[in-house]
Amino acid sequence: MNIVLFGPPGCGKGTQAQLLKEKYGLIHLSTGEVLRHEQAMKTELGLESKRLMEKGLFVPDDLILEMVSNTLDRPECLVGVIFDGVPRTIYQAEALERILSGKKKSLDYVIEILIDDAVLEKRITGRFTCKGCGAGYNDFSKPTKEKGICDVCGSIEFVRRADDTAETVKQRLRMYYEQTRPLTEYYRKKGLYESVDGLLDVGEVAQVINSVIEKRKYT
Repeated sequence: MNIVLFGPPGCGKGTQAQLLKEKYGLIHLSTGEVLRHEQAMKTELGLESKRLMEKGLFVPDDLILEMVSNTLDRPECLVGVIFDGVPRTIYQAEALERILSGKKKSLDYVIEILIDDAVLEKRITGRFTCKGCGAGYNDFSKPTKEKGICDVCGSIEFVRRADDTAETVKQRLRMYYEQTRPLTEYYRKKGLYESVDGLLDVGEVAQVINSVIEKRKYT
């Protein structure tokens, strides 16, 4: 079983990918994981991607896709994968289809997590982490019980990601709508597309995704 899970930044796809991994025994294949694996193994592709990243350059699509292809050949991927972060564009979607076809595989589900932009902005700009233990919080949805004190370890030091700003979020959303959202129609025409309301609780989103998978298994 192979699944593409996509949605705007902050929609919760990483959390849902982990839940799917646990439920169905799938491999969570994210672009970040692919890069880390290739670089750790010091493959030619991994070393090339590292050189580019160290120069502050983007890793080209074809290099990412070649790494994805290599990852799919690993024995643990035989049971199936959850694609997270790829495809991001129609070009990548077409290339992934060719890669899978060449390995006698195919996609079974493409699920988009839909969520309002204003909610996403609050989710991202409001998040902060305890510097001491790493516990995560959010100004809007999950503040500390006592202001300025970590619930877990009692630390009073917190950190925020430098790129968790309103302007950065808006830019990332613009890129998502321009480059990734067209996948909706692309996969709808192939009869693979389903959407899920990302405003639901984490458990409810997982239930809806599971029901989509179970329903399509028998149709």
